[in-house]
Amino acid sequence: MDKLLVNPGTRRAMAVSATLLTAGFALAAAGTTGADAAADSTHQRSYVALGDSYASAPLIPTQIDARCLRSNQNYPSLAAEATGAALTDVSCAGATTAHMRTAQGSAPAQLDALSRSTDAVTVTIGGNDIGFSAVLRTCASVSASDPDGAPCRAHFTGTGTDAITRSVRQTAPKVAQVLRDIHRRSPHARVVVVGYPDLFPDDGLGCTSAAVPLAAGDFSYLRDKEKELNTMLARQARRHGASYVDTYRPTVGHDLCRPTDTRWIETFAPERPAAPVHPNALGEKAMARAVGRALSSSSWPR
Repeated sequence: MDKLLVNPGTRRAMAVSATLLTAGFALAAAGTTGADAAADSTHQRSYVALGDSYASAPLIPTQIDARCLRSNQNYPSLAAEATGAALTDVSCAGATTAHMRTAQGSAPAQLDALSRSTDAVTVTIGGNDIGFSAVLRTCASVSASDPDGAPCRAHFTGTGTDAITRSVRQTAPKVAQVLRDIHRRSPHARVVVVGYPDLFPDDGLGCTSAAVPLAAGDFSYLRDKEKELNTMLARQARRHGASYVDTYRPTVGHDLCRPTDTRWIETFAPERPAAPVHPNALGEKAMARAVGRALSSSSWPR
């Protein structure tokens, strides 16, 4: 998602590693000749990572692309290292589905990184299309009006329909188009849609504080909206020839309400290097473990 609630000083700071996964690539299928197997063993799989800030990992050391706030400790980098893939990472903070096909400032369209020889693609996208960062800013701003209630939910459902749910539905065809575009450009690639990690307590219990300025009743509401987004992403993956990686369940118990030593998602005022309400380095490692398993669970295209 985009650079959430980041003040100008933090944006400047952004511009300036825990267990590695163990997994190998399956070689040739039964019946492959010795010559084919030898050739295949020398082929390093080509992996392209697309997506927004949950893939690029803003502020996590070491930042290697100030333009896109991209870290060399993000989940694509860790998964590529674990699986031995040759990574082309064009994930970029603030990206929407539109930035898959069009430039994002000086960053080229992300789909331009794909080719017919691409073996695998991961994509984390959709959070910015539903405006989740703006949603959180709104929720924080209205929290004082009813700290024990759910003023954020009231704000987004006040017209009789849930505005966030509507945005998720409107984003579904955009995600579908991204997946069609990936398949068209890289017809032999394994395509993996990577969902968003558990941001809020899964039990719905809150932790209102200066670092988490949300009303008590809005934690469960925001949890449910994130689950709606992930459910939509999983559905679009199934419908359009892609795999879905659930990073929510592997991160339950490490949300932004947890103590610093068990927190994988930072608060609105991060204590570890990360963007607000984004994974820190431990969160990116957890996402990488899930992605690495998906990339290694069956043979890649040859």
